[in-house]
Amino acid sequence: MEKKALLLNYLKHKPNSSSKEIFEGLNSVVSHATVKRYLSKLLIEKHITKQGNAKNSRYILSPTFNLFYPINLDEYYSKEIDEREILTGYNFSLIPETLQNVPLLTSEELILLNGLQNKFSENIAQLSDFEYEKDMERLAIDLSWKSSQIEGNTYSLLETERLLKDKQTAAGKTKDEAIMLLNHKDAIDFMVANSDYFLSLSVTKIEELHSILIKELGFDRNIRTRRVGITGTNYRPLDNEFQIREALQQTCDLINNREIIFEKALFALLLLSYIQAFSDGNKRVARITANALLIANKHCPISFRTVDAVDYKKAMLLFYEQNNISAFKQIFINQFKFAAENYF
Repeated sequence: MEKKALLLNYLKHKPNSSSKEIFEGLNSVVSHATVKRYLSKLLIEKHITKQGNAKNSRYILSPTFNLFYPINLDEYYSKEIDEREILTGYNFSLIPETLQNVPLLTSEELILLNGLQNKFSENIAQLSDFEYEKDMERLAIDLSWKSSQIEGNTYSLLETERLLKDKQTAAGKTKDEAIMLLNHKDAIDFMVANSDYFLSLSVTKIEELHSILIKELGFDRNIRTRRVGITGTNYRPLDNEFQIREALQQTCDLINNREIIFEKALFALLLLSYIQAFSDGNKRVARITANALLIANKHCPISFRTVDAVDYKKAMLLFYEQNNISAFKQIFINQFKFAAENYF
């Protein structure tokens, strides 16, 4: 277990401890100086809070602790659905309170992501318009394929390429699978052609992307008015249309008020999936909206090409059930790294 996780785990079981008590409690696995250094970082990241001053300082986990505490997914999902202790209902304080002003990314994570973004910016500065469009087309194909695969679409990447480039459907596949992929491409084309439109986010803009993504698939276009269930979890989203719209507006306000573009995209991925505003297509909308925010702010878009669909779903369910972003944040970082290093 990494040093930060050791400290958090200790404070989880022994709150109101001093730095000396933490050092001794960890059996000198890390030095006292290292303990104090990590406590300072955890305070900055708002994972813990401090009571008292100087030698009388005591540390406890902050209200945002559950957002970041590292959870072993294999161990977590070794329990069946009905055995897991979860937040079964929508957390009304999550967006307007818990997530306000809390940094989602550590300083080390930001250094990594900003370094990758700088490399991306250098690369595209050397590309012609034609070269940029070709690479964007390649990423769009990968994103359409993977986003659809996560939702159960059985088209292969090569079959997706033939469909999106040549309108050639694959044998043995359903019409809806082809429509899902084509809709993804249309949504990506729309957000690229209107990138400045997504410099700020609104409920209307989210609804527009949703309408493109579910076109001709037989699903309702508007915010749902009835209950939905989610496979694999006992978490139940909101079922009141007005509360759903309010949650979406809170999400837009949260995203628009953030300075760090990576946080904007990560919020979109997590919260639009969590709210489940539509009868279908919520995670697709989340992935496309996140990319719309990245592209609007001149950041590298993400294809999710190398993410395992099961790992993606497990990380998202963990957020539904525990409001914990640790696993999904790592997926986001890894996929941004892949995109910045393999496109453009």
